[in-house]
Amino acid sequence: MSRSRHLSTAATYGRLLLYVKPYWKVLTVGIIAGLLVGSSLFVTLMLLPQMVGAVEPANVVTSVLPAKKDSEVQDPKLRKMLDQAESVIRKFHLPAQINGRQVTVTWPVECSFDIVDGRGCMAWQLVALYGLFFVLAWLVKSVAHYINGYCTRYVGTRAVADLREDIFKHVSGQSLKFFSGTDTGTLISRCTNDTSVLEYSVSHSIEDLTNAPLQILGCLCAIIVSCRQYDNYILLLIVIAGAPCLTIPVVFLGRKIRKIYKKSYASIAIVFARMHEVFSGITAVKACHTEKMEMQRFEDANKRYIKQVVRGIRLQMLVSPTMELMAVTAALIFMIYCYSQGVTLSELTALLAPVFMAYRPLKDLAKVFTALQKSMAGADRFFELIDQDMALPEKKDAVEKKTFDTSITVENVSFSYAPGQQVLKDLNFELKKGQTVAVVGETGSGKSTVANLIARFYDVSSGQVRIDGTDVRDIKIDSLRRMIGVVGQVPVIFNGTIAENIAYGTPEATREEIENAARLANAHEFIVNGNHAEGYDSECGENGCRLSGGEKQRIIIARAILKNPPILILDEATSALDTVTERMVQNALNKAMENRTVFAIAHRLATIRHADTILVIRKGQIAEVGNHEQLLALNGIYRHLHDTQFTK
Repeated sequence: MSRSRHLSTAATYGRLLLYVKPYWKVLTVGIIAGLLVGSSLFVTLMLLPQMVGAVEPANVVTSVLPAKKDSEVQDPKLRKMLDQAESVIRKFHLPAQINGRQVTVTWPVECSFDIVDGRGCMAWQLVALYGLFFVLAWLVKSVAHYINGYCTRYVGTRAVADLREDIFKHVSGQSLKFFSGTDTGTLISRCTNDTSVLEYSVSHSIEDLTNAPLQILGCLCAIIVSCRQYDNYILLLIVIAGAPCLTIPVVFLGRKIRKIYKKSYASIAIVFARMHEVFSGITAVKACHTEKMEMQRFEDANKRYIKQVVRGIRLQMLVSPTMELMAVTAALIFMIYCYSQGVTLSELTALLAPVFMAYRPLKDLAKVFTALQKSMAGADRFFELIDQDMALPEKKDAVEKKTFDTSITVENVSFSYAPGQQVLKDLNFELKKGQTVAVVGETGSGKSTVANLIARFYDVSSGQVRIDGTDVRDIKIDSLRRMIGVVGQVPVIFNGTIAENIAYGTPEATREEIENAARLANAHEFIVNGNHAEGYDSECGENGCRLSGGEKQRIIIARAILKNPPILILDEATSALDTVTERMVQNALNKAMENRTVFAIAHRLATIRHADTILVIRKGQIAEVGNHEQLLALNGIYRHLHDTQFTK
């Protein structure tokens, strides 16, 4: 179980790294800058004890005498100062030379000064020189840290933007079967909340992952050099022994954090779902006066989410105190040891400074680990959704079909939304070019399903749907959809202008073409009569809330006319309208139906009495076939539906 979990985690990290790959050049610059941070930190740590030693008085006062030859210098401390000064001059090719206890500067003006002052300390000029190098090294570190942070956060932000685009592309490319089984609020949560967590964690984590380890490495190198220099290896032993003590609790807590946050993301998805459901159905909520009930349901969902988040925060907050306690304990043990051994201030600085400088990157690394566990919980959910593939498959050799020439044939078609839930069974009929075939039947008999199969919103369970003899599964999806226009019972209006909604799916349409389509759909008059101040540029509002039902329906018809498809599917396009509006919309539909092949699903029989063929579907099967007069003469199901509607 543990092995499979580790493999799963490694696979998740691997998949995330694929999103970083396109930006490898910028990331490389960031990593190089991280190396400069670590190396410049090492230089500053090497200079710091030298500066402290420079101002620490010599033990032997007699060493501070008038200049002698270098060979006569016996005091170890003074000898060390001279060696350090010579080393710096040679290393950086400085315009200076040492003569006994004096330094002679040859540029920009020649001058000389003693290396050691009257207190037995290094001269202030050399201390200033050390300070200058220290500041320069720190400047390099600061600039490199900026470049590292910018590059890595840029890569992290772009990678997560690609993640968000991929999830939207993947979800929008799924079939209607996917959406019928998935809550919209949950999808929104996964596409927004889960990726937002990834964005924050990844963009910050990449910075720390390319920075903190290199700083820690620089500090570790400084510790090793100092231990060798002063022949004091106790600190190195404490570091080696303490590393596992710091790692174990962080790893243990990190695993628990990941589990908790995965549950919390599932909980916030429920919160999103409640919000979406209530806001989209606010009219029903107001009408039923159920605001208090919905508020209580929302509060319950929100409390479950908060409970999970608080548990996660509690564990996250344990990480830093645990690390601090162990670090302080280790430092105290080392200081007591140094005191017992009579270690000097310069030695103590050389040994402890790297430890203190390493603490912050160590803490950052621990934060990265917990943040990554938190983001991995979001990544797990993200990739779970990515791995759900219910998109309609398209064959590699699919046909590009540009025209509709002869007929649509439905042959032995059966369909089930789920095993044991058969909706259609052995359907057979033909819709010839230029004809209108209407479908009637009881609610739930499968009328809309037939239309969905023709448009290939779903694939048949068995049988075939053919256009001009070609199975729709062998036709490229985009070319199939270009041939088909759909006017549904519930008009889908987007939050944009009227013109944008009419031209939806036909972005290349001109304003003149949009207005012509609106005229044919009996929509032009209500658009320009003053009820909508901006005319075609008037905003429709969310779900067309600023339009009436008839106006929305006519905009949808105008959209279908502008698309100009040879095949038109009408799915109870007038059933939700009043009589006057229905007549206006029906007139618009009649214009849209001219010179097209029409598959019409009807609830009101008056709208399809002139259809060439009427199919009566009952329990997923065709029960009766004929035109209006023929079906009335059969005195069967159609006659019963007709009499029920028209007897009144």
